[in-house]
Amino acid sequence: MGYPSDLTDAEWALIEHYFQPRDRRGSASLHPRKRIVDAIFYVVKSGCQWRMLPNDFPPWQTVYDHFSRWNKRGVWEAALNQLNALHRQNNGRSASPSYGIIDSQSVKTEYASEERGIDGGKKVKGHKRHSVVDILGNLLHVSVHAANCSDTVAGGPVMARATEK
Repeated sequence: MGYPSDLTDAEWALIEHYFQPRDRRGSASLHPRKRIVDAIFYVVKSGCQWRMLPNDFPPWQTVYDHFSRWNKRGVWEAALNQLNALHRQNNGRSASPSYGIIDSQSVKTEYASEERGIDGGKKVKGHKRHSVVDILGNLLHVSVHAANCSDTVAGGPVMARATEK
């Protein structure tokens, strides 16, 4: 039984090495790593809450714990960078992009936080996200700021972060 968000075996083979434990000490995992990644992709694709994962996936606490640890280690960014380079090469381009296209979007949020502001031009109270993509549309970087952060102020540092990879 599978879900549309599940990775194929070929897709998993491309990124599997990023999700292997760095240290072989400790007990063996009870759940296959691919199944945990499939569960994370299910949450991302469906937008459901972690607690609402279907029962045929590992327990949501296990899935979230792996997601959080991989996020802190930069595993997702490393896998994305490799996939971007592979996609670029398959399209006859160099592995590293030479151009970046930046755009921003102000998003209304209901909850209060330090990173919340008002975008006066768009009349939106919330956050602003800046995304950088290459010529092929591959995601290179995303930054989230308060909505009152000017594009001219945020643009330079966002593009600098995108080039660090």
